[in-house]
Amino acid sequence: MIQYETDEEKVEAIKKWWKDNGVSVIAGVAIGLGAVFGWRAWVDYRDGVAGQASAVFEQLLANATGSQAETASKQAKTLDDEFGSTPYAALGSLVTAKALYEAGDVPGAVSALERVIADAPDPALAQIAALRLARIQVADGQLDAAERTVAAHDKGDAYTGDFAAVRGDIAAARGNQAAARAAYEQAIEAGTGLPQLIRLKLDNLPAAD
Repeated sequence: MIQYETDEEKVEAIKKWWKDNGVSVIAGVAIGLGAVFGWRAWVDYRDGVAGQASAVFEQLLANATGSQAETASKQAKTLDDEFGSTPYAALGSLVTAKALYEAGDVPGAVSALERVIADAPDPALAQIAALRLARIQVADGQLDAAERTVAAHDKGDAYTGDFAAVRGDIAAARGNQAAARAAYEQAIEAGTGLPQLIRLKLDNLPAAD
């Protein structure tokens, strides 16, 4: 460590250090402050967007519950167009698909679910949409399409039981009781979200020979 004999020497040394390093110090502080305030601005913007998307989604929920499927569809489009980067867009399409299906608009419901599968920011949302799509396809008699949907989106994770239940529905619709029974049993064992319903379907299958 350098030793200075007098205060004047210390002052001169400080002046020299500042002359050599002052610009970089100021630049570092400015960059640091810019990062802090820039991040804060981004967080505020993100929260503002999320708040607006949440408000539209709440309106959509109210309309979907009130069976106003057309209005809900328009609000879902607003979420897609203006807030597509938020999870509310996918959630809005899920809710709208249910409202459209209950209103008898099967193609509209299918289209809404396909949008979720294609654009959902969270893989779990895409899987939920795929499950609902497969169930609609089974109910509509599109068994091959339902089978493809299940095969493409059953990842062997938390939704394994639910996808197995849909496989049971497909097999039952084709008259393959043995395959339906095996799939329903797998669904219950894997922890389907609708165990009582699947148990009822299993009990209603014809007895095995």
